[in-house]
Amino acid sequence: MAQPRIGQRVLVEVPSTTANIGPGFDCLGAALGLKNLFTITRIEGSGERFELIMESAEGNHLRGGPENLFYRAAQRVWQEAQMNPFALEARVKLAVPPARGLGSSATAIVAGLVGANSLIGSPLSKEKLLELAIDIEGHPDNVVPSLLGGLCFTAKTSSGRWRVIKCDWDPSIKTVVAIPSLRLSTSDARRVMPKNVPISDAVTNMGCLTVLLKGLKSGKEELIADGMYDRLHEPYRWKLIKGGITVKNAAIEAGALGCAISGAGPSILALCNEQNGKRISNAMVRAWESEGVASRAPLLNLQTNGSCWYHQQNDR
Repeated sequence: MAQPRIGQRVLVEVPSTTANIGPGFDCLGAALGLKNLFTITRIEGSGERFELIMESAEGNHLRGGPENLFYRAAQRVWQEAQMNPFALEARVKLAVPPARGLGSSATAIVAGLVGANSLIGSPLSKEKLLELAIDIEGHPDNVVPSLLGGLCFTAKTSSGRWRVIKCDWDPSIKTVVAIPSLRLSTSDARRVMPKNVPISDAVTNMGCLTVLLKGLKSGKEELIADGMYDRLHEPYRWKLIKGGITVKNAAIEAGALGCAISGAGPSILALCNEQNGKRISNAMVRAWESEGVASRAPLLNLQTNGSCWYHQQNDR
């Protein structure tokens, strides 16, 4: 298998994701209509060279080099394909802000895997890319919908294999995602969680997850409202998000069917019908303003296509 020529490049589009969605801790995630764009080019140099060029205001703190998350993902592809690593450049347009609970790190992992695989002729299957993505991220709830799109439930089964179930989402159900100027690292959000939880909390989450998935499939608003309830992670994480409870209450009062921390936070997800979307968005932004926090709250559809990639001609 030959290495790509100098200047060969591929454009990879990777959607944002919202994980957990209330009771689906570390197993449920959905792709949303924000996306990061990666233009990936084979450049001259050794396998230790990775150049990162940010073409957006967000992410200016991110750096290239061999330890970059994107490049480490690319190297996993080459290892699996038994190829020597080669130098890459990635130009990135960010719509998914880092450290906001919208799967920014998952977009880097998926783009690295998909881009590196595409540059060498796509020898690895999508199933293999999923396996690598979960291994790198450590949990499946962001990387799976980031690659596949839609609403995905992922679990490690008795066989030891990861099983992915694409779940139905009624198109009448929309999302509002309130994205603050605050940042919160996943490691900090995980640190506040207990190592053990009461069995009653685990049972509650299993029941609520079943109700929520039924509600999302059918569009029945009362099921969604009852199912958007968590006892595993949110009771410990809300305290890390300045004004978070105020924003949640404002969303519910404005007509949200349910409200939850998006991923590890600090972004906050509200589920709603389209009729109430703008009112909920405005209420969430005003609530954060009252706490001295700037934010935006776009109304987003479920993104069903997942990641996609296109080969480009070398016209530089």
